[in-house]
Amino acid sequence: MARENLERQGYTIYLPFAEIRRRRRGKTIRVIDPMFPRYLFIYLSDETDDWRPIRSTLGVTTLVRFGQVLAKVPGNLIASLRDRENDQGIQIIETPDYQSGDKVRIAEGPMEGYEGIFQCKTGKERVTVLLQIAEKAVSIQLSPEQIEPFN
Repeated sequence: MARENLERQGYTIYLPFAEIRRRRRGKTIRVIDPMFPRYLFIYLSDETDDWRPIRSTLGVTTLVRFGQVLAKVPGNLIASLRDRENDQGIQIIETPDYQSGDKVRIAEGPMEGYEGIFQCKTGKERVTVLLQIAEKAVSIQLSPEQIEPFN
């Protein structure tokens, strides 16, 4: 809503989207959502743009500030975000490149919550993880989407 209303007023807006994993009804699904929920970037020229009407725009809650000074995002950060987008304007968030020995956590499935050691990729769609279950090391194969880094 804020984006539409600000664009209608002539402001240049950037709202990056990303494909994100979400848990719904016990399953992990991929959805396309704003990369920074409840935040969007507005280009304002110091000389010509007035930021005061933004505060009263329907959908805008507040402006990010550091004390009394409005936060400014460097242009090269926005350019970097735009460079990581695919043809549909969605941020490309690369899956971690696990190395043998990396600690991982199982993020979904019957073994959800278990911690293990990444062993190897067994193909494009499967990885092998070593789990310690009942004082015995057990190797299991999972989809790469089922694991996440564990620090």
